[in-house]
Amino acid sequence: MLAKVNACAVIGLDGIVVDVEVDLAPGFRPPIVIVGLPDASVQESKERVQSAITNAGFEYPRKKVRVNLAPASVQKGGPAYDLPIALGILLANRQLPPQCLVDSLVMGELSLDGNVRHIRGVLPMAATAQQNGFKRIFVPVEDAPEAALIPGVEVIPVSSLSDLTAHLCGYAPIKPQVPIEVNDLEIIVQTDFRDIKGQEHVKRALEVAAAGGHNLMMSGPPGAGKTLMARALPAILPRMTIEEALDVTRIYSVADQLPPDVPLIRARPFRAPHHTISHAGLAGGGNNPHPGEISLAHRGVLFLDELPEFGQRVLEVLRQPIEDKIVTISRASGSMSFPANFQLIAAMNPCPCGYYGDPVKPCTCSNSTVTKYQKRISGPLMDRIDIYVEVPRVEYEKLSDQRLGESSQVVRTRVENARTIQRQRFSDNGIASNAEMRPADIRHHCVLDDTGMSLMRAAMNQYQLSARAYHRILKLARTIADLAGVEHIAPQHLAEALQYRPRSILQ
Repeated sequence: MLAKVNACAVIGLDGIVVDVEVDLAPGFRPPIVIVGLPDASVQESKERVQSAITNAGFEYPRKKVRVNLAPASVQKGGPAYDLPIALGILLANRQLPPQCLVDSLVMGELSLDGNVRHIRGVLPMAATAQQNGFKRIFVPVEDAPEAALIPGVEVIPVSSLSDLTAHLCGYAPIKPQVPIEVNDLEIIVQTDFRDIKGQEHVKRALEVAAAGGHNLMMSGPPGAGKTLMARALPAILPRMTIEEALDVTRIYSVADQLPPDVPLIRARPFRAPHHTISHAGLAGGGNNPHPGEISLAHRGVLFLDELPEFGQRVLEVLRQPIEDKIVTISRASGSMSFPANFQLIAAMNPCPCGYYGDPVKPCTCSNSTVTKYQKRISGPLMDRIDIYVEVPRVEYEKLSDQRLGESSQVVRTRVENARTIQRQRFSDNGIASNAEMRPADIRHHCVLDDTGMSLMRAAMNQYQLSARAYHRILKLARTIADLAGVEHIAPQHLAEALQYRPRSILQ
């Protein structure tokens, strides 16, 4: 007898419906055969399924079991096919009602005793079920809140194979998961701006970066507060919209990095990988490619501390995602793309000892050592950074001052006002911030008066700015004008934008 159960495969961040076809035929050896491009983890499901069926109190058929995962052209990986294979065997062996899984999608890993375990990628699977018209999905009980984020699909939480079969037979119905109500998304404040002493010009630069989604580099001696201020940035970023939160959660679901009791990522991601990270760890990869750090930072912040210590090949992989907001991973079997619309915040010391140019502690590095250290970061990568600020050591008077500065909430209000202006400006072309403007948008929205054009011409001639640097300065000036709440870019806005370019790389 032939039975079919609907399952789902996740390719990149998208789901594909998989038909799990089970056929029982005369014979005993081999007891079960799985075809349809399964990987090793799917092949291992043979033993899990057989033990789970037996330990759940059912009879495993004394026949040859053939399992086909269609379409056969799609690679199948992971243990999520355990539960649909087990149900297919029970259906084919007539131990379940024949129509009990109509309009249903099933996913879950089985333990040997028949319990159903957590799997990765439930959110894109649930979205696929909705898009393909399925009425209900059966998922592991701990993944049910995540699946319930998708409206219009009934989510049935499954704790064991025996509980699910009792539900399908009508003996003990399982109560559906209550849909998750998504309200205003919270902002988690770990470091408040008011607790940062001094460094007013750096905090201003961070505010400008947050308002326009610009990349930023901080350079200064050890202990000046670079890491502290970078970790304070998420608190002044605008709240994520529901669509952005679902977009981020889908990535974390596929990467299996969702916290157990957090079905929805509510705060903007802040990723700070160590400088020993590999190329694949940053960009993503593997035999079945998974998102890397730059995709896990999507809609949030990617913080690279001690930037020159990262491998040169690792850093150069950032160049294309910074421009295109997407990273493409190619393999012999095909290629897949992951979103990578992140805000890059980098920090570095000016030299190996960290005190080059410091007025208090002398530098012990030679000029050639300093030059070699700074050249670890390529010019094309630095050209993609909009804001460059020097972070000096904090004086005792400012450290001991008990007065508090502006709170992150006050700064965030200004940032959100500027972002509101940008959303209205770009409402018809899909751009979220000034940093994403294309040349046509720059030409239309970054018009300079005669004084501004003269200032820009002088900067181009003196510092030999590249075309990319020219456009980035105009984007930055547009953001500064938005923070001021004015429609046109004034010379003072352009002058501040030029001050954020490092003199050593103005090219």
